[in-house]
Amino acid sequence: MRNTKIILLNAALLVLLACATAWAANVAQGACVSYDADKKILVIEEYDLNFTPEHKYGQPTGTMIEFDTTTAKIGILPEPGDVLRLSYVPSEKKNTALKVMNVSKQDLMKK
Repeated sequence: MRNTKIILLNAALLVLLACATAWAANVAQGACVSYDADKKILVIEEYDLNFTPEHKYGQPTGTMIEFDTTTAKIGILPEPGDVLRLSYVPSEKKNTALKVMNVSKQDLMKK
């Protein structure tokens, strides 16, 4: 009886840990190129992970990525040039943003 409980508990934990990776969203960070509030379309120039004193959020890669922000939670509205961090769900047709944080206007590194 005791072994059965341990086996069932371990199996439930394994299933929970396996499903946890499916709930994770992708994250992108970059400079806002354009934001159309009517069409709910946001375009950023993605940054890499090479942090330097001159580029504390990473260096621009030249890659433009478009996001659908129809259902996204947006903090401070993005403007061209702002540094943004987004969580999103990628797909073949469009990238759907879940959350948009305006890093340059809400800088947590200053605190």
